[in-house]
Amino acid sequence: MAESAPSLESIVINCNAHVASVTLNRPEKANALNAVMWQDIRRAMQWADTEEEVRVVVLRGAGDHFCAGIDLGMMMGLAEQITDPCDARTREKLRQVILDLQDTLTSIERCRKPVIAAIQGACVGGGIDLVACCDMRYAATGATFSIKEIDIGMTADVGTLQRLPKIINPAVVRELAYTGRKVDAAEAASIGLVNRRYDSSQALHEGVDAMAALIASKSPLSIRGIKEMLNYARDHSVADGLNYVATWNAAMLMSADLQEAMLANMDKRPPTFWN
Repeated sequence: MAESAPSLESIVINCNAHVASVTLNRPEKANALNAVMWQDIRRAMQWADTEEEVRVVVLRGAGDHFCAGIDLGMMMGLAEQITDPCDARTREKLRQVILDLQDTLTSIERCRKPVIAAIQGACVGGGIDLVACCDMRYAATGATFSIKEIDIGMTADVGTLQRLPKIINPAVVRELAYTGRKVDAAEAASIGLVNRRYDSSQALHEGVDAMAALIASKSPLSIRGIKEMLNYARDHSVADGLNYVATWNAAMLMSADLQEAMLANMDKRPPTFWN
């Protein structure tokens, strides 16, 4: 493990061969997102972003389930947290809470390294918000997905409704958000919610680890640039994206990574890159 890996209350971090394994660690609560875990996610991603040894992040859930969504105890305690004699200030405080929760997950997108979600068991509500921020998603047979907020009488507000239509068919997002129905791993793969379905949790983690290792073997500078460009292109026009990548490569193209990749190709050997 990298020496600087933080010790967090609700998340376990391990780092090996340039791959950081970030594990949600409340298995007794199906990794429900309590107040501490929301903040720990941001701390973990900030660490992964700045830790030079990390090239790829794998996000996992301890136990039988990936994430059961927001902890209902946290939801019940919100009223006490935001109450103010002024109604407007109460609502302002609630808005600030929501914006902060959004930011904890947006930290996954801000992390310059690719983040891969390995999903087993339930991925519900806030768990969907979480994996929608990731670069890629893989699932084991038996995994289920649901935008569950409709069944507790609320509109999902931490990213699912904004990000998921950029990942899968928007009409399918509407169906899932309006109904709250469960999607199994096979359907998740067929609609593009996950990249691939594996037959077991063991096969899932082995497959994700192999994918992470492959990405970690590539030019780290180029990988960071690819993530930057893809995230930018999602939210901008083609013309804007082309202009940005031209500017990016004007600064980044002539790198030690480019030289090493070309020399390794000529020498018929694996390249060795700086972090």
